[in-house]
Amino acid sequence: MRLLISFAALFLSVFLLQLSSGGVGPLDALSGIQLGFSTAQVGLLGSAHFFGFFIGCWWAPRLMGSVGHSRAFAAFTAAGAIGLMAHMLVIDPWAWSLMRVATGICIAGCYTVIEAWLQSKLRNANRGRVMSIYRVVDMTGSLFAQLLIGVLEPASYVSYNLLAILCCAALLPITLSTVRQPRTPQAPRLRPGLALRLSPLSAAGVIVAAVSSASFRMIGPVYGQEVGLSSDQIAWFLAAWVLGGAVAQFPVGWLADKFDRRWVLIGLSVASIGSCMATISIGTASDAVIFANAMVFGLTSFPIYSVSAAHAHDFAESHQRVELSAALMFFFALGAIGAPLFSSSLIAAYGPSALFIMIAVAHGILVVFGLARMRARPTVEERTAYVYVPRTSFTIGRLTRRQREKRD
Repeated sequence: MRLLISFAALFLSVFLLQLSSGGVGPLDALSGIQLGFSTAQVGLLGSAHFFGFFIGCWWAPRLMGSVGHSRAFAAFTAAGAIGLMAHMLVIDPWAWSLMRVATGICIAGCYTVIEAWLQSKLRNANRGRVMSIYRVVDMTGSLFAQLLIGVLEPASYVSYNLLAILCCAALLPITLSTVRQPRTPQAPRLRPGLALRLSPLSAAGVIVAAVSSASFRMIGPVYGQEVGLSSDQIAWFLAAWVLGGAVAQFPVGWLADKFDRRWVLIGLSVASIGSCMATISIGTASDAVIFANAMVFGLTSFPIYSVSAAHAHDFAESHQRVELSAALMFFFALGAIGAPLFSSSLIAAYGPSALFIMIAVAHGILVVFGLARMRARPTVEERTAYVYVPRTSFTIGRLTRRQREKRD
């Protein structure tokens, strides 16, 4: 019972963090548009967030080693709250970019603390159930965060203050927990070459996943405004995308365990291209059609990271799994840092449809590369179990290592 109570505190912190972090990106996009930021400047905010996220992933284990889990969590949360509340004090895109670096560091750091805490308490007997709850909480928080955009007024101190309150509220469950803090996990070495050596296709897959998700999450509101959606409709537009990703996890996981994962990746990318083309063709169609297409896009693009990670782990030894997860996160961060800025520049130059043209081209490259890799490596002899991987911290590799070692 004590274990369940300690997990409940961690999961509540995760939920509150998702409400705060999931809402700030779309709110920044809508606020920037209202304040006269250029489309490229709005994209810069998204890129700055993922730059801070990458810094936080590496800094968190070291800070935990210096001050402990609870104090590290409090420090990261304070950085995020300061970044949120300072938005309306200085109206400048470059200043906001620095604030988004702070919120990125906050999210990566807080998730690293939470996942390190979970890792210290999990055993093989309860790992699967606890991780399932963790994923549900993560996706539910993300879904509600998108819906929150419909009630937050852009460029309002009250809106950013509310997100800061949610960020600070995430402090309460974890810092008031009476459970003894775990020992600090050893930070994984950054070995991008490991992922490239084991599976070049997986590295390409996570980059394409980053291009899809980072661009849509940050620049999706800009697209919504361009095609005539109101703020509350943009909230449903983003929520439909997250819901599609959540619905896809079970059927895609079944397919990835049943068939060659490279064909699953190729099929998802082909479907994503079709969804992008449909979005471009419908333009300003009815709201229901736009929302349905956003859900299909989430269904086809969201699972690509997890399928790519599962394919990479098929070729990894047990002692390589944590460093492989870190390497895949590194490639995801590379794609996520550049994608919002690049896609926003394309929208500014060629209009809103350029966002989905860019994403479709990225998936097209993945399809061609996947077919080429199937010729270079015709068969895969052994496969690990498919695991949905939240893109939260490098520590997630430790949480999923045991599950990945289960053979079909």
